[in-house]
Amino acid sequence: MSRMETAAHLGSPAAPGASLPMSDADDEPSHLGQFIPLHYHHNMLLDTNRMSNFKAAIDAVVFKGARVLELGGGTGVLSCFAAAHASKVYCVEFNPDMVAESRRLLAMNAHGHKVEVVHADAFEYLPPEPVDVVICEMIHVGMLREKQVDVIEAFKARYRARFGDRLPIFLPTAALMAVQPLHQVFDFYGFNAPIIQFQRVGAEHPGATELAAPVVYGVMDFDQTCSRDIAWKGDIAITADGTVNALRFITKNILALLGTQGRTQDWLNDYLVLPLTTPVEARAGDTLHVSFNYRAGGSLQSLARTMRATVRERVCGTGA
Repeated sequence: MSRMETAAHLGSPAAPGASLPMSDADDEPSHLGQFIPLHYHHNMLLDTNRMSNFKAAIDAVVFKGARVLELGGGTGVLSCFAAAHASKVYCVEFNPDMVAESRRLLAMNAHGHKVEVVHADAFEYLPPEPVDVVICEMIHVGMLREKQVDVIEAFKARYRARFGDRLPIFLPTAALMAVQPLHQVFDFYGFNAPIIQFQRVGAEHPGATELAAPVVYGVMDFDQTCSRDIAWKGDIAITADGTVNALRFITKNILALLGTQGRTQDWLNDYLVLPLTTPVEARAGDTLHVSFNYRAGGSLQSLARTMRATVRERVCGTGA
């Protein structure tokens, strides 16, 4: 039984879908994350939600004297957090600008000397020795756009071939993905524009009306084999009257399982709101049937164009 299976309240993974009619053309070009501009990485340092939760998880998981590998190190901040406890950290970064920047910043921080910044491709690199913890944050909502799944799966195959079947702890260890029907206002000063939107976690969203509770459609357990193909068909109980014209996608990353405390250390991505091509009227008590499929690492549009929503069962007296 995996660590994820022993964590109670995390929901059930969606049933595996059929082979998806997608190609590599649906992937984001140039492996997004390897070529993100420098200022974007700097802005991530300002993200309290991300920084505080990752630091807490790293402090809980990385034990004194541990050997740590970070795949896709960016500024090196997560490697620096790990170095406060670890004896050695390998920080792998492919973007030469970020390699130089992470070395510059690590040299200014305590424990930075324990971090070796390696200019290499995370798809190919293996450390020279077994490691205890692997940190990899190439995560976008729903596992879209970035290459978390591909990188982790490729790493596990290489690592087992070199060092045997015992894998290190992965941080994040898993991700829960959920979907929620919305009525989203797409009016911009009188200009109607149903567009893709991102919504900050914990902020007010006055233009969004939640028409049902979120429903988990998938679990990525990085201890286990993770498929790139993600497909879901399911029914959602509508709790408020309204026009379902968008789906909100929610991703909760389980950074660490804190067994002694009986809880998890989590990080929620910003919400992703995708407009439906064909909105549907719904009333409280209706059953909304939702379906979609996409490939991990694919574009936002590759998910949006497959989304369908129909009212399967209506409450009595509402008509057909």
